[in-house]
This record gives sequence, structure tokens and C-alpha cells, in this order.
Amino acid sequence: MKDFLAVADYNSSEIQDLLDLAIRLKEERESGGNSPILKYKTLAMIFQKPSLRTRVSFDMAMRQLGGDALYLSPAEIGLGKRESIADIARVMSGYVDALMARVFEHEHVLELARWSTIPVINGLSDYNHPCQAMADALTIQEKFGSLKNLNVTFVGDGNNVAVSLLHICAKLGANFTMACPEGYELSEKALSLGKKIARETGSSVTMLHDPHQAVRNAHVIYTDTWTSMGKEEEAKIREQVFPPYQVNTQLVSEADPDVIVMHCLPAHRGHEITDKVADGPRSVIFLQAHNRLHAQKAILVRFLAGL
Repeated sequence: MKDFLAVADYNSSEIQDLLDLAIRLKEERESGGNSPILKYKTLAMIFQKPSLRTRVSFDMAMRQLGGDALYLSPAEIGLGKRESIADIARVMSGYVDALMARVFEHEHVLELARWSTIPVINGLSDYNHPCQAMADALTIQEKFGSLKNLNVTFVGDGNNVAVSLLHICAKLGANFTMACPEGYELSEKALSLGKKIARETGSSVTMLHDPHQAVRNAHVIYTDTWTSMGKEEEAKIREQVFPPYQVNTQLVSEADPDVIVMHCLPAHRGHEITDKVADGPRSVIFLQAHNRLHAQKAILVRFLAGL
């Protein structure tokens, strides 16, 4: 396939190969720099949502690999409003070598891929966040050597980050458990696909409402904001529903002694995670953030250089 739209599109070996490539590129960078593999290549970055990590990590990834990145703001491109997505995709296919899109509606990134003749990378949609999942898996692999047979627990809202985490855990043989309030579960589509993948790899998927039960024997505890972008009108209600799902010192103490704590950021400290946990010895949230750069380098190299 020419596009990177969801981790579920790829088999376990392909995902592991990407992670191994990310490790090699990270080691190269830490030992003095990367070779200009993407010299003369340009990535156009289409944003409907604001971003720190996605924008900077993709921009710096292209620069460090010898290429260039072009930022397109919501006002500049008006995806699907000022101009049809099909026309944008076909026009951009003649200007740049790849597109990265961070959008509200998943259908928009699918339509970009449908009409473009260049690779399209999903930088985030309301359905999933595959680039984040690659950085998450890279971080877990660095800490434990492999995801196989690990217990990964997501505590919080069944959002796009949880979807991609579920799917990459299932692909790589990790047991995925989620604890969320009633009514905030993963979509049936995402959950069914995750369970299907888990059956194929011999891992498990468990959905619970009790966070304390969910973190028992967990090697990884992962959380995210209670209110995702685009759902701000629900913030007051969610702030009343989610406090029992806060990742705090007590909850972390109930997991495996070697547990690591993850958060994709930005974090709302004092809500889904406490300062003591976020800045504590179990936290890997900044390593995780830095690994966005290396995981996305691997994606760019694979799709733009074919390595």
C-alpha cells in the first residue's frame, strides 16, 4: 500500500520492520546525525487541528533526513470547503512527494488517499492516531524489549489514541485492557477489529469499567485527555464523570512493580494524570513524545525512499 492510514492495515511483521527501522534511525541520529535519505523530497502537512508534537516532529524529521516540509494551515487550504478534497489531492500530487493530514473527520484523510497519487500519512483523525501508536510501541519496545505478552492498560476515554493503541497491541501480541466509564467505550467497529486481530496473534482484549481491576498486573498504564479536540462542549459533563479514572499514585501502585506510565500529551495535569505520576520515576511521557520523531522518520523513509 502507498499510504499510512491505520496500523490495522499492516501485518505484524510490517509493523515490527517499521519499529526496527525507527530504532536504527534513532541510533544514527544519536551517534551524529542521519544520512540525507530524503534529499529533494518534500512533505506537505495539512492541518485542521492545532498541534505541537505532530507539526514539529514531522517538520524536523524531514529536515534531519535531508528533505523539506511545507505547513498548510486550515485557513490556507479549507479542506473540503474552499475546494473539494479530490481536487486538493490531485493538485498536491503534482507539487510534493507526500501528504500528512491532521483532520477532524477520518473520511477526509481516506478521501485524500483515494484521490492522491502520492503517499498520504494520517497525522490524526477522529477515528485513530496511527503515528502516535508507532511512537507508543517504540517506547514500550525500548523499555521491555518486545510487546509480546505484555499487559497494556488504557484508562480513560475510548478515543482515537485508544483505538490505535488497541490495534498495535493486538498486532504485536500484547494483551490490551481498557477501563472507561459507561458510555465512553471504544466504537464497536474499532473494538471488533481489535478482537479479530488479537485472536490471530494469540493476545487478548478486555473491556472493563473498574480502573483498579484493569491495572492489576499491568506493565503499561496509558491515559489521555478526558475531552478530545472537537468535543469541547462535553467538557463539563466529562469532568464530572471521569475523576475516578485519574492515573494517580494509588492506581499506579496497584500495577506491576516495573510498570511504566504513558500519555500522548498534551496532559491536563490534575485531571487525567497527577503531577506526581507525570513527573515520577514510572513516567516515560517525554521519551514517548521524543519517539514521535523517530517513529515518523521510519514511516517517511519507508514510504518516500522505499527502505
